[in-house]
Amino acid sequence: MLLCLDVGNTQVYAGLFDGDKILLRFRRTSKDQASSDEYGIFLRTALRENGFDPLKVKHIVMSSVVPEINHSVASACIKYFDIRPMVLDQSAKTGLKICLDSPDKLGSDLLANAVGATHLYPNQNLVVFDFGTANTGCVINAKREYLGGLITPGLKLSMAALEQQTAQLPTVEIRVPDVMIGKNTIQYIQAGLFYSALGMVKEVVNQVKQNEFSGQKVLVVGTGGFSRLFEKAGVFDVIEPDLVLIGLQQVYQLNS
Repeated sequence: MLLCLDVGNTQVYAGLFDGDKILLRFRRTSKDQASSDEYGIFLRTALRENGFDPLKVKHIVMSSVVPEINHSVASACIKYFDIRPMVLDQSAKTGLKICLDSPDKLGSDLLANAVGATHLYPNQNLVVFDFGTANTGCVINAKREYLGGLITPGLKLSMAALEQQTAQLPTVEIRVPDVMIGKNTIQYIQAGLFYSALGMVKEVVNQVKQNEFSGQKVLVVGTGGFSRLFEKAGVFDVIEPDLVLIGLQQVYQLNS
């Protein structure tokens, strides 16, 4: 079995694969600067508690946007699984042509998302939005050329900025607002967070269609923890919660 680890700014997102089939998903915070022992014990325990034998994990692949904990996670894999993980970076085979000024600076999470999207939806023009700690977007054409993307503050970051940098604005639940035009401060913030993100997606897709693909059909893919907020908003053609894990699994297959 293959264990895929996506180390993000907020959490480690893990997926266990048997071939192309994902058997288990689980998460752990990445904000506490845990030791290799803590990560290793967590991974083994999570597998066992869900009915899987850690000894049956034969391969591990990981991506990370948090360099300061890479050593702890990789050491955990070596100590607790006797496996040196494959780390996704620009030297890996991905099947993509990276059309950027500095291809080596592309985040591994964005790269994994792009690999996952082109695997699931081949021969299509794609825009992939990942709503996590940051909101990211990437554009890939039908020839598997990664054309570029964008990054904006995520919903939680935006909420935290409002709360920390103002005297009277409170922290609110991030949710689909009950109204478009708020009648109180909580509704103001909820509507502002939701509709600003929704408008960003709509305008980016519109501009990409016009300027990159000359009006050709584009498949819009949503992923990340907050993507489900927009499930009924009509901006995504499909939502793929496991996209980054699928991308990592495909990267491992390409490089094994």
